[in-house]
Amino acid sequence: MFDVRPQHNEYLRHRSAQFRQQVERRLNGSLTEAEFKPLRLMNGVYLQLHAYMLRVAIPYGTISPDQMRVLALLAQKWDKGYGHWTTRQNIQFNWPKLVDIPDMLDALADVGMHAIQTSGNTIRNVTTDAYAGAAADEVADPRPYAELLRQWSTDHAEFQFLPRKFKIAISGAEKDRAVISAHDIGLRLLRNAQGELGFQVWIGGGLGRTPLIGQVVRDFLPEADLLPYVEAIIAAYNLAGRRDNKYKARIKITVAERGLDVMREEIEAEFVNRRAVFTGVDQELLAELRNLYAAPAFRNEEDGDYEAKRAANAAFRSFTDTNLSAHKAPGYVSVKVSFKAPGQTPGDASAEQMNLLADLAERFGHHDLRVSHDQNVVLPHIHKSDLFALYEELRAAGLATANAGLISDIVACPGMDYCALATARSIPIAEEIAAHFRARDLESDIGKIDIRISGCINACGHHHLGHIGILGLDRAGVENYQITLGGDGYDIPAVGQKPGAGFPAEEVVGAIDRIINAYLELREDEEERFIDAYRRLGMAPFKAALYPANA
Repeated sequence: MFDVRPQHNEYLRHRSAQFRQQVERRLNGSLTEAEFKPLRLMNGVYLQLHAYMLRVAIPYGTISPDQMRVLALLAQKWDKGYGHWTTRQNIQFNWPKLVDIPDMLDALADVGMHAIQTSGNTIRNVTTDAYAGAAADEVADPRPYAELLRQWSTDHAEFQFLPRKFKIAISGAEKDRAVISAHDIGLRLLRNAQGELGFQVWIGGGLGRTPLIGQVVRDFLPEADLLPYVEAIIAAYNLAGRRDNKYKARIKITVAERGLDVMREEIEAEFVNRRAVFTGVDQELLAELRNLYAAPAFRNEEDGDYEAKRAANAAFRSFTDTNLSAHKAPGYVSVKVSFKAPGQTPGDASAEQMNLLADLAERFGHHDLRVSHDQNVVLPHIHKSDLFALYEELRAAGLATANAGLISDIVACPGMDYCALATARSIPIAEEIAAHFRARDLESDIGKIDIRISGCINACGHHHLGHIGILGLDRAGVENYQITLGGDGYDIPAVGQKPGAGFPAEEVVGAIDRIINAYLELREDEEERFIDAYRRLGMAPFKAALYPANA
C-alpha cells in the first residue's frame, strides 16, 4: 500500500502541475527536445520508437484494487487499452500522447501513485518478493522495510544525480524470490544466532553489458541500522563511482575495479558518521509501517469442496497444480495469474483484465494484489474454499492459463517492437517458443524452467538469469540471437554462459527444441529440473545438441 496521506497526494499534484507547465513549453517550442529530456525523465516519460512511454511506479509490486482500477483507466482513456508489466514490478504505457501525460499523472496522484524515479540516475523502484506477507517460508514481511526505503529515497537531495541508476531489492524469505544477487544493493532478512532480526547485505550485482553477481559486504546488519547503512553504501558509491563512461558507472564496476575490501572499508567509515546523525525517526516510521502491513483477518474455516472440484475438473486441477504457492495461514494459498496465454504478448494486461483483478481482489483476496518480477500478477491471500469460483472468473476472462513457471511463461522485454534501444525483437520470439511447445504438448513434462529474452545488451528481459537465456543482437543489419545456459537468480545465483555462436530468428525455436530434447533424454527422472540437470551434466551435452554439425 502506498503512502496516501493527504500531504503525499498534494506533493504529487504539485509535481504533476510542474510537469504540465514543462509539457506546454515543449509543445509550444519554448523547450527543445534536448532541454525537455531530463525534465520528462524525472517524471518517468521516455521517448520510444513510435511514441512517448510512461513508466508508472508500483513500489515493491504491491497495489490496491482502487489503484489497479486507475491503471485500467489510464490504459482505456489515454493509451490503446492495455499496459505492460515490467521485470521491475512496474507498469508501462506505450502509446500516450505527450499532451495527455499530465492528466494521467493527476489521475495517479488521486490514489497516491506516480512515476517519480522510474528513470534517471537515481534510486529506482525498490523491489521485493511478490509473495511478501503471505509466503510460508517467510522470515519477516519485507514490505515495511521496502516502504521505509521508498520514502527515504524519494527526492533524496544527495542521491538525485548518481553516477548511474541504482536498484535495491529485499528478500524476506528463506528462498530468495527477489533476485537480490543481481541488484546494486540486495538485502536478505534473517535472524542471527541470538534470534535478532537483521539483514545480510549484498552489493555490486547487475546485468546489462557486464553481468555480475553481487557480493556479501555485511553478513549481519541489525534491523535498526538499515537506513544509515544503505545511505553509507550509496554515499561511498556516489563519491567513487565513475562518471567518465556510463557503461562503467554502475556500482558493480566500482566494486569490481576497486575490490570489495576497499569498498567495505569506505562504507563502514561512512556508516559510523551517518548513523550518528539518525535520530530514531526512521524507527518510529518503521513501527507505523509494520502496523500498516499487518496481516489481514484470515478466515478460519474448512476448504469447502476444493478437493472435490479438483477431482472433477481436470483444467482446474492443472491450474491448482501449477499456479499456486504455499501460504503461511492455514487454508490459504497464493495464486499467480499468468499474462502469458498462448498468442498473448508476455506481460501485456488489458484495461478489462485489470478491472477484473481489482474486483476479484476485493471479493476473494483481502483487497491485495502484487505485480511479480516475471510480468504476472499475484493474488497473495486466497482461501481454498474460494479457489474454484476465482478460477471460473479468471477462465472466462482468459486469465486461467496453467503455465506459471513452465516453458511458455517466458520473461521478455518489449524489444524492437517498442524500444528505441533494442537491436532485435523479443515478443515474436517468445510467442513462437510458447506456441511450439504448446503444440508439442510438452509443457507439463518439461516442468519448471525459466526462459528469458532481451532485445538488446541492456538486458531488460534479464536473459543472463534464465535457465535458458536469449539475447537479440544486430549482426550487419540481421537479427541474431545468442543463447546462454545455466543462469539463475534464485536458487544458486549464476550468470548464464554462451555455448557458441548465435542463430538467425527463424532458427531460434529449433535451437531451443534441441536443448529441450537433450534435457528430456538426459535427466535422471521426471523430478529433475532442467537447471539441476545442467548443473549435474555441465555444458557439453547441451552444446552438442545445440550444434549437431560440430558434434
